[in-house]
Amino acid sequence: MPDWQYLNHERHAALRIDRGCDSKRHFAQVVAAEFPEASIHYPIVFTKNPESGAFYAGVIMGLEPGTNLLATGGKLPDYRPADLERQGFFLEDDNVVIDLESAAFASGEGEVLFEHGGEAAPALKRVQHALKLLRTGIAETEEMIERLVTAQLLEPIDVTLNFDDGKPIRLEGLYTISLDGLHGLPDALVLELFRAGDLQLAYSQTNSIRHVRTLARIRNERLPGAA
Repeated sequence: MPDWQYLNHERHAALRIDRGCDSKRHFAQVVAAEFPEASIHYPIVFTKNPESGAFYAGVIMGLEPGTNLLATGGKLPDYRPADLERQGFFLEDDNVVIDLESAAFASGEGEVLFEHGGEAAPALKRVQHALKLLRTGIAETEEMIERLVTAQLLEPIDVTLNFDDGKPIRLEGLYTISLDGLHGLPDALVLELFRAGDLQLAYSQTNSIRHVRTLARIRNERLPGAA
């Protein structure tokens, strides 16, 4: 049984959250509001939920499960997606609930959640912001993706990466926005997407794909015997 508890200062005053668990996350879901900042650091792609078949957006941080190529000392040095900030936390109605079995609490180290007076510490404020962002952002992102699907703008991408050890890695089940498809849309539909804010997000997403090469370079440099 999961160890879920409502968060409160009296019971969890000494609880600490460790961001080092980022080192095991190679992929994280993101919402549309995160695209502009996340695209500066990560490839943003679309993939399908294996259970529902619905599209959702995420960032790639590693090329293999369990390996985050961008984490330094186990932690991400740059923008941290809300899906990572809220690890170990979720909302039930308007109440913050914690999962004490989450890797975020496993080490017993890291940042405290509460100040001495019971006020939310910076770590908890980041969690609260992430939870609010996801609560509204997931629905907004689903609506954006539905518009992209209706306009037939999502297309699969085939990513095969070769390394100095001769062992290629192929990333499957990923989709991107088709710029050719976007540029070929009727003016009225382009205007509709522009007014919805989708065009800016589309260009952020497509430009971010270049970061896949950065991940491949980092992995290659870490191979045994690499110069």
